[in-house]
Formats: sequence, C-alpha cells, structure tokens
Amino acid sequence: MIRNLIYILFFIPLFLSAQKEKYNIREGNKAYDKGVFSEAETQYREALNKNNTSPQAAFNLGNALYKQGKYDEANTFYQQHKEAKLGDTEKAKSYHNLGNTFFKKKQFKESIDAYKQSLRLNPNDDETRYNLALSQKMLQQQQQQQNKNQENKENNKDKENKEENKNDKKKENEDKNQNDNKEHNENKKEQQPQSNKMNKQDAQRLLEAANNEEKNVQEKVNREKVKISTGKIEKDW
Repeated sequence: MIRNLIYILFFIPLFLSAQKEKYNIREGNKAYDKGVFSEAETQYREALNKNNTSPQAAFNLGNALYKQGKYDEANTFYQQHKEAKLGDTEKAKSYHNLGNTFFKKKQFKESIDAYKQSLRLNPNDDETRYNLALSQKMLQQQQQQQNKNQENKENNKDKENKEENKNDKKKENEDKNQNDNKEHNENKKEQQPQSNKMNKQDAQRLLEAANNEEKNVQEKVNREKVKISTGKIEKDW
C-alpha cells in the first residue's frame, strides 16, 4: 500500500508536466495556424521547458522560428529533432526543413545535402525531390555568377593596371618634356654669351681683313704710280 502510494506520488508530477507540455504544444499550434508565430514560439518554448527532449516541441519550435526568418535558430531545433529516437519518415521531415533553412540562407550546397539525406529516408517525397532539383539549379546559377564576378573583378583590375601604367607613362613623358625644356633653356642661356662673343670676334676679323685689304690696295696703287712715272711714254699716231 505504501509502495503504491510512493509510485503515485512519483508519477503525478511527471503526469502533470506531460499534460502541461501537451497543453503548450496545443496552444502553440493554435497560434501557428493563426499566423501569430511569435506567440507560437513562446508556447513551444514553454513546452520544451517542461520536457527538453520533446521532439514535437522542438520540431514545431523550429517551424515557428523559420516562419519569422530566424533560420539559424530554426536549424538548431531541427537538428535536435532529427537526433531524437524517431522513425525514418519523421527524421526525413527534419532533413527536409533543414534543407529549407539552408536554401533561405542561399547555402545551396548544404541544402542539397540535406534534401538528399531526406530522400534516403523517404524516397517517395516529391516535394523534397522538387526542392533538391531547385537547389541544384540555384547552385549552378550561383557558381556561374561567382565566376562572372571574379572575371569582372580581374578585368577591372587589368583595366586599372593599364590605366595606371598609362598615367605613369604620361607623367614620365611630361617629366621628360619638362627636363628637355629645362635643358634647352639652360643650353640657350649658355650659348647666348658665346654667340655674342663669336660675333665680336667675327667683327674683329672682318675689320682686320678690311684693313689688310685696304693696305694691299694702297700698296698696289703706289706701285702703279711708280710704274707710270718711270715708264716709257709712247706717242699715239
């Protein structure tokens, strides 16, 4: 009699806790159906507080979080659900929803892996098969876009390098022209006095040549005078 009473006293709290867990799940489901996902989240969390190993509360909480765009948190509870002792069909649901969270985050490779695992557990799920095909297509487009972005990045880099080289070449030519002009001006300044000097020298030489020429002419005239005055004069007939 006493032993039976002990068992009753032991199981009553467990029974009451289980009843509260189910109550919170039911209330969460009502809120979920109405689209009030934040309230559903609260109820499912309460259910997990009553029984932190409840696969139903974990799965439903993951769904409520997913509906609010909290994909990382939803992922955590889907992971918890699939680790529970469940049949293949129930585990397949966890992998399917995991694939959905990865898809929303554009992690298409991870979503493909999750959908494949779901199909291994439940090969007849057409929805999962469709999601798998869509993820494979999206992954292909993502990779093509990444390759295109990388190609554009490299082309832009080459263009920038060419433009930079062009500017360097232009600056180099400008510097060279400046140096050439500077050297030309300096040479012109250096040559100017020399040019004046040469002109004076030329003038001096011309003057000396003129004097010498005049001297030679005078000497020639003098010689002609001597010749005329001393020579024989013949009479014209």
